[in-house]
Amino acid sequence: TVPGGAIVERDVPIEFSAGGTINLALSQPDFTTANRIAQAVNAGFGPIALAKDPGTVTVAIPPEFAGNAVAFVAALEELPVTPDTSARVVINERTGTVVMGANVTISEVAVAQGGLSVKISKERDVSQPPPFSGGTTVAGEKRSVEVEEKPANLVVLPATANIGDLVNALNAVGATPRDIISILQAMKAAGALHAELQLI
Repeated sequence: TVPGGAIVERDVPIEFSAGGTINLALSQPDFTTANRIAQAVNAGFGPIALAKDPGTVTVAIPPEFAGNAVAFVAALEELPVTPDTSARVVINERTGTVVMGANVTISEVAVAQGGLSVKISKERDVSQPPPFSGGTTVAGEKRSVEVEEKPANLVVLPATANIGDLVNALNAVGATPRDIISILQAMKAAGALHAELQLI
């Protein structure tokens, strides 16, 4: 990377293919994706590809493309490959946004959600003595404490639950996006959420 750009005064000699092979570098290294790429190339051109590591697939240029490596790479680009996607839940705590992929699964788990409300109030109180008793008027405070707990809803999700079941269950208990964030973090800590939890 050249900050501010640059002027190319002459070409830098590079070798597109070394020893009749091409190395494909994955932008997101993954064992499954690298293996799928090698299988797709071998199915289309014969046994010429090998996944060396999660980020590199080595492909030998077939004899019919020996003098035209660019055409071979163009043919490789036409091969359909489904990349392996990891189960991930992305959470934005600032905005309360939760985005979950379709391949997120959960184990059997019970989810409870309820609210506890505590209200403390105080009022001015005056104590007036009886007539001719010789007492004095005293000002004081009268405090009251009220505790209200909303009934907690308990939902049991089976081990076969998918992301749709999870969302429906969390909506059923009346969870807000911030409640869902707390519930997902607790489920991850309990080992019931089989996905990578990413906070942004």
